[in-house]
Amino acid sequence: MFTGIVECTGKVIDLKRDKSNVHITVESPISAALKPDQSVNHNGVCLTVVLVKDGAHTITAVDETLQRSNLNSLKVGDLVNLERAMILNGRLDGHMVQGHVDDTAECVAIEDQKGSWLYTFKFKSTQQSLLVEKGSICINGVSLTVFNIIQDSFSVAIIPYTYEHTNFNKLLNGQLVNIEFDVIGKYVAKWMEVFQYPAKNK
Repeated sequence: MFTGIVECTGKVIDLKRDKSNVHITVESPISAALKPDQSVNHNGVCLTVVLVKDGAHTITAVDETLQRSNLNSLKVGDLVNLERAMILNGRLDGHMVQGHVDDTAECVAIEDQKGSWLYTFKFKSTQQSLLVEKGSICINGVSLTVFNIIQDSFSVAIIPYTYEHTNFNKLLNGQLVNIEFDVIGKYVAKWMEVFQYPAKNK
């Protein structure tokens, strides 16, 4: 479990394909403190550390993860947002993030608002019920507040600290980001579906 508060960014220094998997090696300020078997959030994806060496760590992304996230498009030199698993006696500064990416969304607009940045993303309109105005969403591992929900798009505002300490400052129009909807909203939507189903057949 994570909070969506990014600790640092890491640089991808190696990518190795192994059948349908990809082994990703990342160099970062927290890599040396990691150990194999730990869970670390990479761009919003919870992945297990398999190797720590020379100030870098390696994780393995399986085919399901590659198909559902933007990790499949990573290149050597790219930055990823990193967060270690939350400590249960710590403060939950963001929101409850599982690291289980639901889908990707496309960045369609970036507006410099002279003090903050407004990012707009296009996503599947069938997922709109999972978003609420001023609700939470996790984008590339960052806990953010949603607004301006219009059918197949939504916006988030990025403050200078987040812009400087995450890979949002490298994001361009047309690029894909990983999104994880609020897990509470997903459970509510599922239970609504379950309980409404019998009523439709009365």
